[in-house]
Amino acid sequence: MIGACGLICNECDIFQASSDPKIAQQIVDWFKKERGEKVSLEDIRCLGCKGDRTKHWSPDCWILECCVDKKGLEFCYECVGFPCERLEEWAKGSKRYEEALNRLKEMRKDEQDNP
Repeated sequence: MIGACGLICNECDIFQASSDPKIAQQIVDWFKKERGEKVSLEDIRCLGCKGDRTKHWSPDCWILECCVDKKGLEFCYECVGFPCERLEEWAKGSKRYEEALNRLKEMRKDEQDNP
């Protein structure tokens, strides 16, 4: 399952935590140690951005709101403005985000090559 942003959902710890209490506890412990935030085990859940938003880690994700809610697209690469400046900046935030953007670029290329 690939999110609107190009992330592979089942590779995400938070996605995995939905069905693995050990991973969920590790994430709760990380939030407490690294951010000083109290997060409950029930908060560590996500079924992907194409699933139930009440079970999504960040239902107010700006990419999800822009791509899916405002534009009615399944993936960012379907947008006429792809890749937008904001998505390019987001991709600089981590290696996984960069890989996600590159995945979207490949998906767009594949679609253009095989209409």
